[in-house]
Amino acid sequence: MATVTTNIRKPDAAPPQPKPANENPINLTARAAEKVNEIRSAENIEDSFGLRLRVVGGGCSGFSYDLYFDSPTEVDQQFSVAGVKVVVDEMSLMYLVGTEIDYVEGLSGAGFKFNNPNVKSTCGCGSSFSV
Repeated sequence: MATVTTNIRKPDAAPPQPKPANENPINLTARAAEKVNEIRSAENIEDSFGLRLRVVGGGCSGFSYDLYFDSPTEVDQQFSVAGVKVVVDEMSLMYLVGTEIDYVEGLSGAGFKFNNPNVKSTCGCGSSFSV
């Protein structure tokens, strides 16, 4: 499971406008949105920053997820999901279309869980995947 970390930078240009909610390629559950907003509030993250979702190379299965607060750039896709501004780069978006992100708590810990229909296999620990 990926955890949210913060990476605060000042925006260089006006951010792109969010897409309407019915066109969102990624979904956040109410529980995940609540946790993101809780973290945003606890860490005093600027409202201009969105939750950046990224797919990065690495992990035992080839790719892993990355979540952090960041300002959008002109080349990012930006949309509002369950009241959370989400920012995704074009390369990551092609691996994330149709993904639902939830926040789960259990005996083995707590964190964000990605339900990605594009994944063909995951590693045993669940922190990386292949497509």
